[in-house]
Amino acid sequence: MKIYTRQGDDGTTGLLYGGRVRKDSDQPIAYGDVDEAQAAIGWARAQADPDSDIDRVLIYILRDLWVLMAELATLPENRHKLESGVSLVTQEMIEDLERNIDECSEKFSAPTEFVIPGQNPLAAALDIARTVVRRAERTALKVHADNSLVGPYLNRLSDLMWMLARWQDKGSLPAREVDNNNEE
Repeated sequence: MKIYTRQGDDGTTGLLYGGRVRKDSDQPIAYGDVDEAQAAIGWARAQADPDSDIDRVLIYILRDLWVLMAELATLPENRHKLESGVSLVTQEMIEDLERNIDECSEKFSAPTEFVIPGQNPLAAALDIARTVVRRAERTALKVHADNSLVGPYLNRLSDLMWMLARWQDKGSLPAREVDNNNEE
């Protein structure tokens, strides 16, 4: 099997369950942003210890994002063909994220102020992933169906990325720090 098909040479791309749209239309932009978020989370995972708690959580999320991209890559008239948990985001997927957020919050005291990112490579990669997820959430708003759970899922996912980054900071640097030695 060859990787290239030449079908997209005209600037269009095929959607799940049929149909073609321009590559610069809202749907490919939305699922492309989720694809980028998935790659950013994969980069964060590459910084984690294999088989660690965070590695397992990130693998689970990476699999969920395939479901989310499938939903975004489906035309509204084909939405009835989507399968819960396979190509359609479910409430259970969101609840799993919330459970992970709650479990993470039990492992450390979250900062109550803005923090300086980059305490270590893993925390920095998680912060990058968080910002890419937030962009994906904004672009997905244009295309997901009114009754879709894509928006809530991405919103919770960005919260989880923030929590994981702060946990991995092992002590966050506050954005503002008072320097008592150089008071003006």
